[in-house]
Amino acid sequence: MEIPAVNLKAIVLVHWLLTTWAYMAWLPSSYAWGNFSMLAVGVWAVAQRDSLDAVLMFLIGMAVTVLTDIVHFGIYYPLAEGLPDRNRDTFRFSVGMAILSLLLKPVSCFFLYQMYRQRGGEYNVNFGFPSITRDRDSYESIDQPDQSTSSETP
Repeated sequence: MEIPAVNLKAIVLVHWLLTTWAYMAWLPSSYAWGNFSMLAVGVWAVAQRDSLDAVLMFLIGMAVTVLTDIVHFGIYYPLAEGLPDRNRDTFRFSVGMAILSLLLKPVSCFFLYQMYRQRGGEYNVNFGFPSITRDRDSYESIDQPDQSTSSETP
């Protein structure tokens, strides 16, 4: 099954629109700062088409905002229940867009990971820590002389 190609610009535009609508009525400024900062990194990824770092940082930012959005919803949703009736529709629309944005973020992460792989990214993530491997194929013993040089001499 072929995975459909999704444009990076479309991901940034959809999440920008949903974040703007979600911020209209009830979420704190930390929600806007986190999501719009992540979208700024997305604009960087659009501008530099060959950059692995831009797409990887956008992917990580998208994954982090999934967690921060859940925390924001858990903390600030009960505070908005005492709204007057005239603001209740705006509140419902804002909550709906925030939840839709949260539901689309894992799908966007999947497509961002595919873009990361297309740009040359690898499966493994290296955090810069040295690693010890047990690969002995490239091991060369210094105790015994090389067999090829000793057999060539008469």
